[in-house]
Amino acid sequence: MTISVTPFTIGSLCSGATWTIEDKQVLAEQVARVALGYSRHIKKILENAPVPLPTSAISSVDGAIDLLTIEGADPSHRDGWLFQTISYIAALKQDPHGIYDSPHMQHAAKGFDGLKLVVDHDHGAVQSVVIFEDKATQDPRTFIATKKDSKGKGVAVWDEFRDIEMGNRQPLLTDKVASLLQTVADIDVDEAIENIIWHETRGYRVSITVGDTHSTEAGRKRLFKGYDDAVKGSFDRRRAETIHIKDLRKWLDDLAELAKDEIEKVRANV
Repeated sequence: MTISVTPFTIGSLCSGATWTIEDKQVLAEQVARVALGYSRHIKKILENAPVPLPTSAISSVDGAIDLLTIEGADPSHRDGWLFQTISYIAALKQDPHGIYDSPHMQHAAKGFDGLKLVVDHDHGAVQSVVIFEDKATQDPRTFIATKKDSKGKGVAVWDEFRDIEMGNRQPLLTDKVASLLQTVADIDVDEAIENIIWHETRGYRVSITVGDTHSTEAGRKRLFKGYDDAVKGSFDRRRAETIHIKDLRKWLDDLAELAKDEIEKVRANV
């Protein structure tokens, strides 16, 4: 087992889960697989199915190593990519039947950190789209509620969600959902998009690293305060995920190096 999840509910505010990494080496093997461009393998791997890498994976080794390497002195982009990948794996662990957008294959890529479509295959309908925000940080409450950019504009998670709720990112959302729907059989893409837009069948999922302060029930309640103001309506629209990691930057450095070792095995075995 790579990641175990423990569900929680915070009153009517939100529901979600805490993650625990059961085997960092196995996680590194899965991160390496995503870095090589084979995120589609993860679902089968989590189901304990053997999925060998094709010989052509050798051509992806250098690019995969780049994804796991810090650019300059700032580790935030590398670490952000790693955490998006962990979030993707955790999401598949929790709901293998969802339709997911793959992790970005470059640092600091524009767009949503992740997307999930909940599809009713029996009736050929999209039930909802879930928009991910993934944050690897040592200051979680600031990133959730009050972070601003260099111009003083709010860029915290709650600001991002409010912006989406106001429809300001609708063209991007429409395009991304349409791309995902192309992979689903017997779905009318235009009808599904109309349902998402007009019936506002959107949900949200914020995933964030926490320390001791926010790893308890009371701490999570403080951390996610204001979620119901940023995303109004029923609490099932609001999902929250946490992982408690001590010495975050070192932990992510170690994970990156383990994943690089796995990628180098591809080169050595050719």
